[in-house]
Amino acid sequence: MKKKYDVVVIGAGPAGIFTAIELAEKNPRIKTLLIDKGRTIEKRVCPAREKGHCINCSPCGITSGWSGAGAFSDGKLSLSPQVGGRLTDYISFEEAQEGINYADKIYLKFGAQQAVYGLDEKRVDDIVYEASKYSIQLIPCPVRHLGTERAFHVLKGMYHYLINETKTEFLELTKVEEILVDDNRVRGVLVRSQGKEPYEIEADFVVAAPGRGGAEWLSQQTRSLNIKTENNEVDIGVRVEVPNSIMDHLTRDLYEAKLVYYSDTFDNRVRSFCVNPGGVVSEEHYDGQIAVVNGHSYADERLKTNNTNFALLVSTRFTEPFNEPIEYGKYIARLANMLTGGGVMVQRLGDVLKGRRTDYDRLKKSTTIPTLKSAVPGDLSYVLPARYLTSIIETLKAFDNIAPGIYARNTLLYGAEVKFYSSKVRVSNSFETDVKHLYAIGDGAGITRGLMQASVTGVIVARDIASRI
Repeated sequence: MKKKYDVVVIGAGPAGIFTAIELAEKNPRIKTLLIDKGRTIEKRVCPAREKGHCINCSPCGITSGWSGAGAFSDGKLSLSPQVGGRLTDYISFEEAQEGINYADKIYLKFGAQQAVYGLDEKRVDDIVYEASKYSIQLIPCPVRHLGTERAFHVLKGMYHYLINETKTEFLELTKVEEILVDDNRVRGVLVRSQGKEPYEIEADFVVAAPGRGGAEWLSQQTRSLNIKTENNEVDIGVRVEVPNSIMDHLTRDLYEAKLVYYSDTFDNRVRSFCVNPGGVVSEEHYDGQIAVVNGHSYADERLKTNNTNFALLVSTRFTEPFNEPIEYGKYIARLANMLTGGGVMVQRLGDVLKGRRTDYDRLKKSTTIPTLKSAVPGDLSYVLPARYLTSIIETLKAFDNIAPGIYARNTLLYGAEVKFYSSKVRVSNSFETDVKHLYAIGDGAGITRGLMQASVTGVIVARDIASRI
């Protein structure tokens, strides 16, 4: 006999989790199934954190499983609709802010820390004013920082609440092979659990919330279901690592400075992203195929390092006839992996400017000590297209005006950092696709780019579904 649920949610990241939480809040009788190709949160481990190198777990313990990449991320909650996605393309700014405030209360309920950065308006205005002198835009955004270790406990609390106190089930180590549709209405999913033959699960509603790691999968599904999409931007760049002393005056008040600069030569939009004061640079894998760089930091002061890291990303929106931005991003990552034997590359900025490769001897001379010990010294000019690398260099030179010392020979650049976004799925204001009762939300749908806005899309979808059951 086939299993039947009211709602099946594909992907147990923040979008999927908040869908389930809000469904239970609106109607405790609703039977919800969350499906993920990874493990439950307490089974998720990353051996690389002890061994110092990736051993290619399948599935990856960092990017897959309950709470998605958020379980081991820095856990930054952006509390403004201006940051983290495209919510205001679907709802008003005021509605988006109301949704963020609502989701934030849920995070607090499950143990998020009370402190919020970026609330000192005078200090923020002073930084905005100073940055504007050098054509740098600072996007003001209050940030609640969970910290890598605290994010894990907050999200674990959500898991135990849903599984123990609601009619929510979680199916781990399971891939959705197909979304099943009859007469343009969803009827369930075809899944394959590890070690089992494919089988069908029926559902009245299906929510596709696969996260960035599932962006390519969702693109394939939308093509097979003839759901209209449009090419999204692809973000490609590096992770920058510098001593805390260079960034402290910004991170002390803002925690995460959202900076945007348009490069001098190519006029490319370059943005800072995922700033981690006292953090560590990390390596993560997608589909066991490519290694990309990321970063995080802990809330516990005892775990802080002497370095701050952040992503510097160049945004590109491709037009027809090109329609494979995800594959293009993977291609860039593969180039870096090819040159390092499978890992992440690191290069000193001074060596980039001199047009020479960083080798182990030069890296040893760096006064900025790399926190990603497995990174392989190399030459990023063989990885990043010239317009990307030029735009990044010009941005660092501009940033040096508000963060003196960042444009220095011992600044470390890790590559490649790639953010995968699905083609933007055409959806209604409640995120329902052209297929009835099928919704697409979160980062994997090309709609959001962060924990908070992904969470809000889950709340919106759950309210719409609850009103129709």
